[in-house]
Amino acid sequence: MDATPAALVDCGLQPQSLYSYGPACKSTDEGQENPVDTQTRHALKQDSFVQATASSVSWLSGHRSGVLRTVIIAVVAVGAVIGTLVTWNVRSSAADAALGVALDVYSAPLAQPGAPAEKDVYASAMDRSKAANQQFAAVAEKYGWLPQGAKAHYFVGVTDQELGQSAAAETELKIAAGSWNRDLANLANLALAGIYRQSNRNDQAIAIYTALAAKPSVTVSSGVANLALADVYQASGQQEKARTLWAAIKDKDKEGAAGQIAAEKLTGK
Repeated sequence: MDATPAALVDCGLQPQSLYSYGPACKSTDEGQENPVDTQTRHALKQDSFVQATASSVSWLSGHRSGVLRTVIIAVVAVGAVIGTLVTWNVRSSAADAALGVALDVYSAPLAQPGAPAEKDVYASAMDRSKAANQQFAAVAEKYGWLPQGAKAHYFVGVTDQELGQSAAAETELKIAAGSWNRDLANLANLALAGIYRQSNRNDQAIAIYTALAAKPSVTVSSGVANLALADVYQASGQQEKARTLWAAIKDKDKEGAAGQIAAEKLTGK
């Protein structure tokens, strides 16, 4: 009588022969894997990949126009961003150059008394301010949407004030004061407060100086703002408020210029 292999006993099937038995039976020998099952799983994986690929291709074929529209929109959007950056850089460089020319005019030398006329040398500060004002105004008009344009508005306001055009100066300085750049905005507000003081609008000047002291910047320190505020108080007869501010500035900035000025104010020098 033929011996029944141990691997077949666990299947609960009677062998048809030594090497022929039911397909549902699996070997229970440890450390061995049925090669038929391995090949089957590999084939199933390949079939799944083929089906997934075919499904994707079929979906793309059915949605070709939508996919193309999406791709085209993405390409156009990227192109628009790149174009905007290139345009910005070109315009920004041109604005830098134009502002530089205007600043050169504003800082040009003045002629010495009795000296012969020279190119790019102005006979008076008024002549120089007038020439610079025109240059700054051109930059502000052409590049107003760029940071250089905001700076140009500030200098238009400053030169307007130097030329005695207070209303025009106020308009330009308000534009610059609205800049996102706090250094520039604080400078513009400081100049604007000066116009308010000159036109006896002390309440508006006090409001600006108080705000500047609360939110100082590199260009306008809290000490500078408080010194200006104390001057307004003193000029309007509020001597005690002025002295209180000077004392605070002196204590806070003992070694700095603002502290020294405050100390001199307190001693009446």
